[in-house]
Amino acid sequence: MKKRHLISLIAVLACTNSAASFAQTIPAAQADNALLQAAQKRKDPLIKDLTTLVNIDSGTDDAKGLGQVEAVLAQRLKEVGASVEIVAAPPAAGKMVIGKLQGSGTRNIMLMIHFDTVFGIGEAAKRPFKIVGNKAYGPGVADAKGGALLIIYALDIARERGFKDYKTLTVLFNPDEEKSSLGSRDMITKLSADQDYVLVFEPPEADVVTVATNGIAYVHLDVKGRASHAGSAPEAGRNAAVELSNQIIQLKDLGSPAKGTTVNWTVIQAGDRVNIIPEKASATADMRMSDVAEIQRVQADADKIIQKKLIPETDVKVKVENRRPPFSKNAESDRLAATADSIYKELGKSITPVSMRYGTDAGFAYHPETGKPVVLDGMGIVGDRIHSSDEWADLDSIVPRLYLTVRMMEAMGKGK
Repeated sequence: MKKRHLISLIAVLACTNSAASFAQTIPAAQADNALLQAAQKRKDPLIKDLTTLVNIDSGTDDAKGLGQVEAVLAQRLKEVGASVEIVAAPPAAGKMVIGKLQGSGTRNIMLMIHFDTVFGIGEAAKRPFKIVGNKAYGPGVADAKGGALLIIYALDIARERGFKDYKTLTVLFNPDEEKSSLGSRDMITKLSADQDYVLVFEPPEADVVTVATNGIAYVHLDVKGRASHAGSAPEAGRNAAVELSNQIIQLKDLGSPAKGTTVNWTVIQAGDRVNIIPEKASATADMRMSDVAEIQRVQADADKIIQKKLIPETDVKVKVENRRPPFSKNAESDRLAATADSIYKELGKSITPVSMRYGTDAGFAYHPETGKPVVLDGMGIVGDRIHSSDEWADLDSIVPRLYLTVRMMEAMGKGK
């Protein structure tokens, strides 16, 4: 056997002995084997806690279920040494869970994610947590209860390693992200302004991290006409539904492919009686944008377009409502993504930085006017089919993502 082949074999054997449960062969000279073993040791307990959380309904409007998840997360934070504050988040049905740890370093770090889901009461009983192969299924398993537990277990490992290289380490769990974080956005904005780094634990679809997300706005279209009997005097009415349809067709091109702005009409309402010409009609469009200035542009364009009417004597109004700002692409987040990739390479893996069309709380955490803090999203458990009955989380991603989170905190503590 050639010498270089013998050396390679020894490296593989060393890796296998120290990291037997990890799916890929890891170069022993690169990986922090003590950290890897600590992450492996916590995989099964994390899955047990994930089972508990997934089997609790915690839709954004479910105060009871949100309260139960809140209690579990608060207790787990206390167990890793954090001081915990429960903060009301009106109009949200649930409360924010904020944990803080004091260290001996100079940089402030925040880890954050939501614990509400898009699913209604009874969904957990209908689709309880289950494992098929390496995938876990259930409402909120990836988005984002898996991410919340990654934070807690990473903190537990960091404490075991004696990591204190931070000034304040803040954890924020919020209960209303799935409905634009109306009650928690102010706290996210306030806390993040004092941070050097913020990691957001939304679920990635693969070995990626997110360096930019779109903002979200709603475009509201309202038409007022005149009611009349649909059979005996339809001509006396002014059909708001027909005018609404006309306006939707006229407004169908509000988006801008060049700027990555999309406007899609998704909710339409008109009339409640078959024999009455509808007096009112309304529609709402989902708008996504990477440039917040697009809100003003879409509003101005829509105001001009709606002046052309099909049904006379109808009143048409349009309003663009800013729901969530974009997390703009920036050099510092790209740099932090490169740090994540270098850490993943210790495991024989790699991470790709991506920009996503959805919107997240990263938009509230990033302050474009100052360029701070440095924000990185997509740090959560790998998963897919989010917001569907087939949502799943990749259980094989738990160990590498725990490893990544701890090493990222250590790197950020040093200002890397």
